[in-house]
Amino acid sequence: MPAFGFIDASIPDLLRLLAVPILGWASWRDIETRRVPNQTWYPLAILAVVLLFWEGWLAVIGTAFQTRAFGIRTAVSLGFVAPLVIAFWWFRAFGGADAKAFLVVAALFPTFPVYELPTLGLKLPHQTTTLGVFSLTILTNTVLLGALFPLAILLRNVVAGRFSKMMAIGKPVRWDEIPRAHGKLLESEDGLSGNGVDLDAVRMYLRWRGLTLGDLREQTDHFRDPATLPANPNSPGDGAVTRADGGEHKRTNYVPAIDVPENDPWGAEKFLNDIQGSAYGTTPERLRGGLEVLTREERVWVSPGIPFIVPLFFGLVVSLTYGDLLFGLLGLLGLV
Repeated sequence: MPAFGFIDASIPDLLRLLAVPILGWASWRDIETRRVPNQTWYPLAILAVVLLFWEGWLAVIGTAFQTRAFGIRTAVSLGFVAPLVIAFWWFRAFGGADAKAFLVVAALFPTFPVYELPTLGLKLPHQTTTLGVFSLTILTNTVLLGALFPLAILLRNVVAGRFSKMMAIGKPVRWDEIPRAHGKLLESEDGLSGNGVDLDAVRMYLRWRGLTLGDLREQTDHFRDPATLPANPNSPGDGAVTRADGGEHKRTNYVPAIDVPENDPWGAEKFLNDIQGSAYGTTPERLRGGLEVLTREERVWVSPGIPFIVPLFFGLVVSLTYGDLLFGLLGLLGLV
C-alpha cells in the first residue's frame, strides 16, 4: 500500500476522500436552501466510473478471490443499494438531490476503503462487515443517524413545553416566518392532519400572483376571490427561499384575468394548471386548505423535513472512521 505523508492508502481510496468536502458543502446548501445543483455530482460520478474500471481491471488480473469479491460487492452496491435508493425516491422518502447523492455514493464506494495511519497505529475503517459492501454501510449509518433528527425535534419541543401529536416531526412557526421556512404544513382546515401543503408550493403560488403572505392576510376575502387573479402572472420559480418576503411585486398596473371559474377559491386550480407542472404534489384542495390556515392562524405547525444529505455526510464520515455502526452494535450483542 503506497504511503502518502502520514497515511497509507491506495490512490483510488485517497481519491474517494474527495467525496467528503463535496458532501460537506452539499449538506450546508441543503440546510440553507434545500437545493443542491445537479453539477455538484458530476465530478464524483466521473470519478466513480474511472475508479470502477481501474479497480475492476486490478481485480480481473488479480487472484480468483479478488475477482470474485470485487464482482460480488460491486454487484450488490450497483444492483441492490442503487435500486433501493431509487425506490426511496419513487415513494418520496427523500428528494431528487438526495437520490443523486446516494447513487454517486453507491458507485464510488462499492468496497471498503483502507486507510492506515502508522504514527497513530490505526487502520480505518475500524468496524468492517462480512459482506464488505461499503455503500451499504454508508446507507445503514445514514439511516441510523437520520433517526436522531425526530428525536432532537421531540426533545426540543418538550423542553419548550410545546406538546402536540405532531411534536416528534414538527414545530410551531409564526406566520411571518413561513416565507423563509422549509418543509410542509402539518395543519389543514381539518386541524393537525399531518398532510398539509408544501411550503415551496406556497412560495410558488405567491410569486405567481406577485403577492406576499402579508397581502393575503390583510385582504383575505378579496384575494380568495378568483376574479382577482392576474391575467399575466409571474413565473413561479421552484419555491426556493430566495427572498425575505416570499413574493414579488412586479406589476404596478393590475389587469385581472378573464374566464376564471367562480368555484375556484384562491385560484388554486388555475395556478396549478397554469404552471404546467407539479408543485411538489400539491392538489388544489391542499393548496386552498393551506392558504386558509396561513391567513387565519398566528402560528402553524410545520414539519421541517429531514435534509437527507446532512445525515448522509455524517454517515460517510462515520463510515470512513469507525465503520459500520449496525454491525458494531450487533457484535456487542453477540449476534454476529
